[in-house]
Amino acid sequence: MDSAERRIVAFTAGSHGLVHTYELSIPILLTVWIGEFSTTAAALGLVVTVGYGLFGVGALPGGILVDRFGSKPLILACLAGMAGSFLLVSVAPNLLTLAVAIGAWGVTASVYHPAGLSLLSKAVDQRGTALGYHGIGGNLGIALGPLATALLLLAFDWRIVAAALTAPVVVVAAYGATVDVDDAMPDTEEESGDGGGNGGSGGTKGEVSVSTIAEDTRVLLAGGFLIVFAFVTFSGLYYRTFLTFLPDLLGDVLGGLIDVQLIDPESPYAEEFDVGRYLYVAVLTVGVFGQYLGGRIADRVPPERGLMALMGILAVLALLFVPAGRTTATFVTAALALGVALFTVQPLSQATVAAYSPSEARGISFGYTYLGIFGVGSLGAALAGAVLTRAGPRELFLVLAGIAALGALSAAAVSRFATRRD
Repeated sequence: MDSAERRIVAFTAGSHGLVHTYELSIPILLTVWIGEFSTTAAALGLVVTVGYGLFGVGALPGGILVDRFGSKPLILACLAGMAGSFLLVSVAPNLLTLAVAIGAWGVTASVYHPAGLSLLSKAVDQRGTALGYHGIGGNLGIALGPLATALLLLAFDWRIVAAALTAPVVVVAAYGATVDVDDAMPDTEEESGDGGGNGGSGGTKGEVSVSTIAEDTRVLLAGGFLIVFAFVTFSGLYYRTFLTFLPDLLGDVLGGLIDVQLIDPESPYAEEFDVGRYLYVAVLTVGVFGQYLGGRIADRVPPERGLMALMGILAVLALLFVPAGRTTATFVTAALALGVALFTVQPLSQATVAAYSPSEARGISFGYTYLGIFGVGSLGAALAGAVLTRAGPRELFLVLAGIAALGALSAAAVSRFATRRD
């Protein structure tokens, strides 16, 4: 990669990391919000569903905006919007304001994936390498964001922590403002149809209309993409149902198994220390190995076949999770195994979307994909909250096993009935 391409990769990887930093710091903050706002897991699950739902639903119109205005302006707007949303979180006086703030985060964050992936696919010749670094950035945000949030909560009030999380945005946005996207666009003029004068837009393809969106959608559906959409929806539902209340679940089980005395019980930080938060971070960190494993599998077998097996593994792990809580060793092993398996899905899922969508409709195909994963999948937050409020962890993981089984069946249907386009 040349220097212009490396700068684009650094900008998108940093932005990707921040999107997931915010996304997965929310479950850490949930452990404080339940007491702060004197509410229930079900009510907070609905609040989070609003934000996570908009995060997914906004991906499709976000992709359309990227085609019209270009990637760089949308990424910068995303960064500014996320920072503003968390500043509002930090001063939220009640649950309603918190819901508005989380919803605003979801709207502004929703444009990132279509914008970032579109930019990388157009601007960098070594696309696979670039997407690999981009994924590393996302995983660092997934793991280090919640870790930073948990550590900051040891020393500071949650409102200060929420405000502090906006600081990295200033750095990444300032760097991104200096990145010349058009320098790395060899085909900008041809793609944009306007001589490349996008002001760093990142290769827009011109006017987007209802008819062009409808035609791209028709092409996708003709090849059976609806079945692929069904799979990514189940995978997103599993992802969100599993992760939303995981810090609380881990803390509850570990609290009954071990007595960690790393913090003096008389210390003012003792109340905020929760070993479950750190196991949660470990579960997210081992997802890096899952990403690598999924990529290796996708290079060796048809990705949809890999997903059939993987969703079966996720179903089994869900059934084993609660019984594994009898000892510390088995519980930690089960939690980490779920972390690896959960994130192995991502590269296999992306490879399946690419294999079953034509190149001319690739952008909108990923828009629909993230609509399913983060949009419909966001219902998992409310589902988890409702099951935990009315029943308990055992029932929640039975539900997860059912979702994984449906995912395996839909992956099998992709292999049997959809038409490969690559």
